[in-house]
Amino acid sequence: MRRLRTLAPLLALVVGGCLASKQDITLLQGELSTMRVESARGDSARRQQIDQVLNQVIRSNDSVRALSARLAKLQADVANDHYEMGRQILQIQELSGQSQRRLQELRSSLEDRSQSAAAAAPVVGDSARPPAAPGPGQLFQSSLDQLRRGSVTVARSGFEELLKSYPNSEDAPEAMVYIAETYAAERNQAAADSVYGLVVQRYPKSPKAATALYKRALVLKSAGQNAAARASLERIVREYPRSDEASLAREQLRTLGK
Repeated sequence: MRRLRTLAPLLALVVGGCLASKQDITLLQGELSTMRVESARGDSARRQQIDQVLNQVIRSNDSVRALSARLAKLQADVANDHYEMGRQILQIQELSGQSQRRLQELRSSLEDRSQSAAAAAPVVGDSARPPAAPGPGQLFQSSLDQLRRGSVTVARSGFEELLKSYPNSEDAPEAMVYIAETYAAERNQAAADSVYGLVVQRYPKSPKAATALYKRALVLKSAGQNAAARASLERIVREYPRSDEASLAREQLRTLGK
């Protein structure tokens, strides 16, 4: 602005058509040249400032993208860890279940041998010995075999006979769980839910109580009763915190309602 004020009289002379000396013209050209240089210098400084701001924006965007990538990787790692944990728990459950089935098979075999030995013993007098009733291990194993073959009704009858004849058997809680599963297989969710509840009511200290609660929660969840399913899962975590089902229940609670 100062230079413009300086040039104003000279410009006025030129524009107004008045005569100007060669010195005035040279002075005017010099001032214009200086203004161009200063304008170019100012433009260069502004371009540098703009470039600096753009570089800062680019660096900020790169930082945000890097943080987003790290967050996504962390979320993926956590999801993979949860999946792996659940898979390992299921493997442990399968191995435990195999061991449990093996014990049941052994009990059934021992009962068979005991009955065979009793049948082979000499009979005193003419009275015939009545056939021995199957033991709890035999009833359980035969009913489980029927269930694996798809004979749901026959299997349920066998498990019910076990509960009737041997209500205090160590196989009784699991037999009741399987009765509930036969109803679930028939899509009778109300009956399955009721029997799962009976397992917890009659055998609250059995490990199968946690199993029944978890299976009941899955039945309720599949029926869209998320509030009741959540209550069942929370009860597992609260009353059976060390069970395998507690870990599975925590995973279900994280996803329930999402």
